[in-house]
Amino acid sequence: MTEAAGIQLAANTDASEHRPLIITLFALFVVATLVITVWAGRQTKNAADFYAGGRQFTAFQNGLAVSGDYMSAASFLGIAGAIALFGYDGFLYSIGFLVAWLVALLLVAEPLRNSGRYTMGDVLAYRMRQRPVRTAAGASTIVVSIFYLLAQMAGAGVLVSLLLGITSDAGKVLIVALVGILMIVYVTIGGMKGTTWVQMVKAVLLIAGTLLITVLVLVKFNFNVSDLLGTAAENSGKGAAFLEPGLKYGLTETSKLDFISLGIALVLGTAGLPHILIRFYTVPTAKAARKSVNWAIGIIGGFYLMTIALGFGAAALLTPEEITSSNAAGNTAAPLLAMEIGGGGDSTGGAILLAVISAVAFATILAVVAGLTLASSSSFAHDIYANVIRRGKATEKEEVRAARLATIAIGIVSIGLGALARDLNVAGLVALAFAVAASANLPTLLYSLFWKRFTTTGALWSIYGGLSSSVLLVLFSPVVSSKPSSMFPDADFALFPLENPGLISIPLGFLLGWLGSLLSKEEPDLKKYAELEVKSLTGTGAH
Repeated sequence: MTEAAGIQLAANTDASEHRPLIITLFALFVVATLVITVWAGRQTKNAADFYAGGRQFTAFQNGLAVSGDYMSAASFLGIAGAIALFGYDGFLYSIGFLVAWLVALLLVAEPLRNSGRYTMGDVLAYRMRQRPVRTAAGASTIVVSIFYLLAQMAGAGVLVSLLLGITSDAGKVLIVALVGILMIVYVTIGGMKGTTWVQMVKAVLLIAGTLLITVLVLVKFNFNVSDLLGTAAENSGKGAAFLEPGLKYGLTETSKLDFISLGIALVLGTAGLPHILIRFYTVPTAKAARKSVNWAIGIIGGFYLMTIALGFGAAALLTPEEITSSNAAGNTAAPLLAMEIGGGGDSTGGAILLAVISAVAFATILAVVAGLTLASSSSFAHDIYANVIRRGKATEKEEVRAARLATIAIGIVSIGLGALARDLNVAGLVALAFAVAASANLPTLLYSLFWKRFTTTGALWSIYGGLSSSVLLVLFSPVVSSKPSSMFPDADFALFPLENPGLISIPLGFLLGWLGSLLSKEEPDLKKYAELEVKSLTGTGAH
């Protein structure tokens, strides 16, 4: 499933006639979010404000922000397209994304909030040697964030360029640069407070836009879901097979393994994504962290249920050729459905709905980009600068300044890479982000919280082993070469047959953590583990 970089609106959408409306909606969102950011920035006084929003957000507010941070362009556009093209098998993406939150709720949210302060490195460093584990945690966080960030940046460039009719390479690079500048402004000025409010606004817009299209689709079929599904199956050209498993992932043994691998990465990767983990620190208590995950599950679950109407609605009202004519992966399904349900490309209703959905997609990208940038800059400033380079002697003011400078640096890197990747298939980048999170971050986090024999060596083996194995497997997979949809379709060095490395790299990350701890000559600090266990389960001494 690709991110928004795959979006290519066909010429027959008459986008040129709608550009004034699209530009107006984009401008309104940008101005509104900038006002929120400046307001939040004035209330950011110290490190706790910058990293964790002063821990002042309620469970509902944080749940809404988590939803806004999590529901990326892949969720909104990719899942709708997958369902429109592959029916039942497409909806399996929604299940994977949603079930992932149960892992976060049951294993991560509350212990992490109790044990850490601002980053994942805080948890690891509590009972292990600070400098090596913070360096490893910071490196992993930055790698995951930048690859995920790159996908969003490239997606924003393509989406905005095509909707505004920009075709030149210089114009596309300029769009990527403008998105990067907005991202830098959000984080450097607003910190966690500004980013959280932007994510809440985006979540409301996304839910409202999706709900509107869902209701209009159901009205079209007189709220008869059976009629909707039947029409979709007939119109897809696949018949009853469209509503049954196996259309995409049951053709070969490799495709079945690929789905298992992707599913494992999605379900386990979410609980290790840095921009999701830091959200648990923005609430005052562990109980609020747990409640915020409950809110997020409800909001995200409702959203994914609505993607059924979007996907099957597109399949029922558009032909497969119309869906794939502008993008083979089907990422145009939601915008095209919005235009069709509004009365078609020549109608005012179609123009308005197309503009609304396009603006919501842009808002989605901006909010996720801000969250990723904050996660990576926070990890650099708090883990690497303050505790590794300055050995814990940096003041809060110096730490926040380092975070802001890191934001600018990461923004510049993302602009450069996003500009280079604007024409590439970014599925590999998204797969890499989830695979690294599940292979490196999650095993180390779970071992630290729940295994008393875990050592610094085990943590380093787990993080660096999971990181390197997932990167190498993706580089030598069909995502990068050998297929028409690959990053380099004319090359062929796909030695690994699966498109997602999770099936191999995630067990390897857990195995290396266990093996490194057993082979280490270092004795685990059982006293520190007992303290961490009490702290993680009860919240005693939590910040």
